This record gives sequence, C-alpha cells and structure tokens, in this order.
Amino acid sequence: MSARTHTGLDLLVAEGFARLEGLKVGLLAHQASVDRQIRHVLPLMHEAGVKLVKLFGPEHGITGAAQDMEIVEGEEERDPLTGAAIYSLYGSAEASLAPTKTMLEGLDVLVVDLQDVGARYYTYAATMAYAMRTASGTGLKIMVLDRPNPLGGRAEDVEGPRIDKSYHSFVGAFDMAIRHGLTLGEYALYVRAQQGWDVELEIVKMEGWRRNLSFADTGLPWVMPSPNMPTLDTAWIYPGQCLLEGTNLSEGRGTTRPFELCGAPYLDGNAWAEMAEPFVGPGFLLRPTVIKPTFQKHAKQTCGALQVHVTDPWRAHSLRLTTALLVAARQLAPLAFEWRTERYEYVSDRLAIDLLYGSPGPRLLIESGATAAEVLDTFRADEAAFVERRRPHLLYPE
Repeated sequence: MSARTHTGLDLLVAEGFARLEGLKVGLLAHQASVDRQIRHVLPLMHEAGVKLVKLFGPEHGITGAAQDMEIVEGEEERDPLTGAAIYSLYGSAEASLAPTKTMLEGLDVLVVDLQDVGARYYTYAATMAYAMRTASGTGLKIMVLDRPNPLGGRAEDVEGPRIDKSYHSFVGAFDMAIRHGLTLGEYALYVRAQQGWDVELEIVKMEGWRRNLSFADTGLPWVMPSPNMPTLDTAWIYPGQCLLEGTNLSEGRGTTRPFELCGAPYLDGNAWAEMAEPFVGPGFLLRPTVIKPTFQKHAKQTCGALQVHVTDPWRAHSLRLTTALLVAARQLAPLAFEWRTERYEYVSDRLAIDLLYGSPGPRLLIESGATAAEVLDTFRADEAAFVERRRPHLLYPE
C-alpha cells in the first residue's frame, strides 16, 4: 500500500503561510519538523516573512541533541536566524515542562509542529498539551500542524491500560491507552475535551492520510524525532520496549539500535529468547546476541541480549512483546533482575515501571508469577473503553 500524504506543514508551505500573515507567532518544534523536501519549519517560516517572536523546545531541545532526561537549559537565548527568544520546556524542575503565561504573552498564535510516535509516554504530545493548559482562558490560539501517527491509528491496534489517578506524570500525563492511535491533532482535541480547557484549536489537517497507513506508506521522509528513535522499526517496538526504562535491563541506549537491542550482564540471550518467544506473538522475531552499551545502563559491560526484529508490523503488539520479556527476565534471574528505583522523569516517590504502565497493577501481577497473557488480559476493558472515548475526536478515516 502506498499513499502520498501531505502534512500540516506541507499545506502551510503550499499556501505561503498566508494564514499567519500579520500575526505574532510562537513556534513549538523540534528537529523532525520538516516538510516533504526535508526543509525545516523554522527557515521556511523565516523565508516566508512570518513574524516569529518566540521559539519553544520540548525534551531533547529544538535541535534534538540532548539525550533522554538530559536537562535543556537556554531560556531567554535568541535564535540567530530569526532573533526570536528561545525557551526550553525541559528544564531542571517539573514546572519547566509547561510554558508560563508570561512566556506566551505577546503572541497571537502558538504553532505546534512535532512528530510524535504514538505512545503516551513519548513526551512531545504532553508538552503540547501543557502549553494548551497554560493558554486556556487567555485567548491565545493553538495551531497544530498535523503529522502521521507512525503506527497508524486503527482501533484494533490500541494497547494498554488507563492511568490510575495517582500515577499521572510526564510519561503518563493524560488518560489514554499506551499505544493510542491518535495523531497529534487528534490528541489535542481529545485532551481538550477530557480536561474541559477553554482554548481555541486550529488543526491543520493532513491530506492523504488514513488510519490504516504506517509511516512507510505515506511517502514522507523519516527524520528521527529524538536521539534514540532512529528508524521506523524503533517506533514500532517503542510502545512496549520503553517499559524497560523501568528496570535494570538495558533498553539498548548506547548501542546503534536502541529499543531493538536489549539485555543485561546477568542474562543469557539464548535462554531469554527461548523462554519469552512462545508469548511474544506474531510480528516479531527474537535473535539472541551480545551487546556492550557505550553509555547509560551497563556501560562498557558485556550483556546477554536480544535483538527484536519486526517481521509484520500490523500483527505486532509491542506491549505483549515487552511484557513477555519482563516476565522471562525475572524468572531467569530473580535475584539480579530489578525494577528501577532511581528518580525518573521528575518523580522519585513511585516506581518508574508503575508510572509507565499507569499503575502498580501489572508489576504486582508479574511479581506474583502471572504469565504475560494474564497481565495483558487485565488491559482489555480499558482498551475497549478508550477506543470509544477517542471516537468523537478522530479526524481521519480508515
């Protein structure tokens, strides 16, 4: 299947940015905010004469140079091309994740152009929503330049439980499934309705996108939206494999295939694959291997590992994959396998794995000896309920 999808940015470029003429514009963007010709939104706006007043960078910064959970400072700096003030929305304190009302003062519109990857703990969509919250009641318009969900958006692909009220965080900011199947524009509409915010939204819809299209089907160039999201295969497995951040297993950061490679010094890749494979389901194959990460977990240590190969993305469900890997790793090395206890995304009083799953429930089931299938069965009612909650906010057909 192939298509020719045009993003919201492509449509603004075709219009010569006419709808921004005469307005004082803020821009929330990152390195993947490019058009079909891989031209970045910032110089495109500048060349079109858009009056850019303020720039906002999410996690990893506007340039994408910062690693995960690396503080990005730079408030009150100036962009050399446009002279616009630059504000970081990923600083040293949790309060830095949202722009202040003062930061948004003087703007007529905040344009948001971010490439998401379709998992609720991938933080760009939450950053957009936090800006919406600040703008609520101020009269500031939020204009979202929509982009594809790389994993499509079919109802049958929704994965994961809802979030318990006391487990909301930057990696679980709003009540939705882990793999939510929403575009950024749909996410904005859904969250505004759920939160009851008084904020004007203009979604610049895509042309030529449907819910049964993966990113590879769109004809658009893939620019990695964050340092450890290099390929489309990475995006397909990320909704599950990000759970490894809540453990002492390496999720492959510090290797050339983050999230696709994973392991630990205390594991044997062959045994791990043999135990997990029956529960992984279709669409993935596990290849035993050895890794030696160059940084982060187990840096410069030899680790028994697996490489996850995506063989059929539309049949693959990454939460099933990673839950099977967690169960197997804990059974193989019950004394060495551990849940992460260090501070995670500004939170230190709850376990990272609980923040990622959205509650302690899945972890407690795994600790009790439940199978991966038994853990996943507890998600089904939440998945079905979310499919119905999201329905009024969908902009694109299958």
